[in-house]
Amino acid sequence: MVVHSNLLAEGLDDILHTVLSAGDDELLVINPTAETVEALVSVATAFDGDLPTVRVVADDTLLKTVVDDFIVASNAANLVDEGVLSLKTGAGSEENSLIVTEDAVLALVTTGDRVAALATDDEEFVDSAYETYVEQSEEAPEFKLRTPSISVVRESLEADISERIRADFDTVLSSLQTARGDGQGLDEVTISLLVAAKNDVLLYDISKWGEDIGIASKATFSRTKTKLEDMGLIDTEKVPIDVGRPRLRLKLGDDRLRQADADQLAGVAQSLLT
Repeated sequence: MVVHSNLLAEGLDDILHTVLSAGDDELLVINPTAETVEALVSVATAFDGDLPTVRVVADDTLLKTVVDDFIVASNAANLVDEGVLSLKTGAGSEENSLIVTEDAVLALVTTGDRVAALATDDEEFVDSAYETYVEQSEEAPEFKLRTPSISVVRESLEADISERIRADFDTVLSSLQTARGDGQGLDEVTISLLVAAKNDVLLYDISKWGEDIGIASKATFSRTKTKLEDMGLIDTEKVPIDVGRPRLRLKLGDDRLRQADADQLAGVAQSLLT
């Protein structure tokens, strides 16, 4: 089934799911909005079936803003690793957000709380558009995702630290809509430290893990730990070692956090940080 007709839906998710289900081998997503990129990653991540190859060409600044959210970035990295998604940077000069296939061109239009994909299958126009945007996507610079894929995060947490901390990390992450650390959610370093503190993990172990897989440097983990400690969310206790300075074991520092289940941890922490 190839999309040739106009689509109308309550939200982007429905439009994108229909397009991804249409049976095309490849989709070009040109000049998307930030909301479109976020929805695309979300729908593709949850998609049950074979996905087409999706090439996104978007403004560099827009992509940087989108991947500030760890949830979006780590899921996008997963799709990139699987060979399903590519992210390229372009000028973003088109007036509309477009989805282009070999057989149709769809313009995404949002009006109020409705979203439409206005389609044309005029053969000459579609052929020209497809050729133009394939060339543009091939020539566009690749956008470098610095966030590790969520699969790498999960597997390494379980292997390097424990199955329990991996499960708690997943639970905390699933309780958040965004993970930016700018008041819209806790960032990935804060989440990692809180989950580590819930499980009495050494600061050395969680910060080494985070640096090794590319979440953040040990220095960033240390600075964030100090901030959370100063605010009373985290405590530490010294653990002697055979050689060198004692290491620090992370503990939750507030009774409300200690009493919270993993799915409540983020909400309680956010309330204490505001």
